[in-house]
Amino acid sequence: MRKISAVCWLNLLLAPFAWSQAESPQPFVISVVDSESKRPVPLVEFRSTHNVRYVTDNSGIIVIDDPELNGKKVYFHISSHGYEVSKDGLGFRGTRFQIEPGQSAKFEIQRINRAERMYRTTGFGRYHHSVRAGLREQDPLDSSGVSGCDSVLTVPFGDRMFWVWGDTNRISYPLGNFHATGATTPLNLDLEQMREFQFFQDGEGFVKPIAKLPGEGPTWLTGLVAIPDASGTEHLVATYQKIRGALTLYETGLCEWDPSLKAFQKVRKLDLESEPPFGHPFRYTDAEGAAWLLYADPLPRLRIPWSYEAWLDPTQHEPVQSDADFVDLDSGESVQPHRGTIAWNEFRKRWVMIFTQQALDIVRLNERRDQTDPLQRESEDLRSQLGEVYFAESDSPFGPWRDCLKVATHQRYSFYNPKQHPEFQIDDGRVIYFEGTYTQTFSRALVPTPRYDYNQVMYWLDLSRIPVAED
Repeated sequence: MRKISAVCWLNLLLAPFAWSQAESPQPFVISVVDSESKRPVPLVEFRSTHNVRYVTDNSGIIVIDDPELNGKKVYFHISSHGYEVSKDGLGFRGTRFQIEPGQSAKFEIQRINRAERMYRTTGFGRYHHSVRAGLREQDPLDSSGVSGCDSVLTVPFGDRMFWVWGDTNRISYPLGNFHATGATTPLNLDLEQMREFQFFQDGEGFVKPIAKLPGEGPTWLTGLVAIPDASGTEHLVATYQKIRGALTLYETGLCEWDPSLKAFQKVRKLDLESEPPFGHPFRYTDAEGAAWLLYADPLPRLRIPWSYEAWLDPTQHEPVQSDADFVDLDSGESVQPHRGTIAWNEFRKRWVMIFTQQALDIVRLNERRDQTDPLQRESEDLRSQLGEVYFAESDSPFGPWRDCLKVATHQRYSFYNPKQHPEFQIDDGRVIYFEGTYTQTFSRALVPTPRYDYNQVMYWLDLSRIPVAED
């Protein structure tokens, strides 16, 4: 009897698979849109009764191509942070679809958030389902090697927008880049369209560490700003932090971008006991006409005269105080700020702050369960410990800051370090953009969201629909 080689056996085994691939039917496609704006809604979860999960991509698309579902009427539980589906008579939030290959359906979801979710800015598979459905080409960012990025910093520098992220995950190994990731984009971005970052790369299919400063452990950057010296030459500078062990800060200092090396270089070490240039800086002119570099996160903490020379000189770094006592206008409850950004808004003629609430007291909420009605208990149980996003405004960056309104919620999930993008405002700030880190970390979520976890998610907010705070 003639022997069949291993290669022949493999070809015989793969032949039916190749035929089935060639003959496979087109998938069933669901498009999810905001019921009011009719814009696509990313990050909407569809879960079948046998617990198969699908999450809409940046185009609000999901593909159903599971053969066992073809030709069947399938019920999906539907949920999304800040969006909801009405309950049916038995309390379920979802709907049924007749799954037919090659067919499609549109589903409208109601937005509860004041802010509207736009898209995920970082990581693999931003248009995963759209590509599979043949609705668009492969996302260029899929070739970056980046699967997740921590908090973002941005600043215009020269003729480009400069972007920096923190710890960065890679697709090829559990450990990635822990010394900052950088990229640039054009200044005249239209944030209605997804941008394509030009990453600083390592030449081996991944991003380059742009702040690998001396010392053990990761390097984190904060306080990114472009500031001129006495001759008018612009310098791109930041504050570095060296971390060891369980998130222990053991060194901080000043660093500057070296265009020839495409990396930040250490300038000087700072006293750990002093107030460092930490947070998101911006230019501020006081009543006397003096220009300052003001650092806030979210409240102002430090000011430096507006010059590169003053930034270099710690003796000119002056701590400042702010007047803040936030109260949620909807609930009347006190709100403790965590992280955020301040920017001047020409539309409101005020300084606008976007910030996350400090971790909720979950124990206190649990104690209140028996004292509240079922609808309130359900709402509170879904609140996040570090993902409730607020809007506030004031005539001065130093306050008084009082009334605030929740503009985005994340159910049992973190959304921290929100960053406003004042450079991309629409109609003099009528519409503002902000993004933050969407992650299971520091949350009560048991399962991370596929593809979205540990990435940046962008929102926009129409301030013409936000009531003006009373003085």
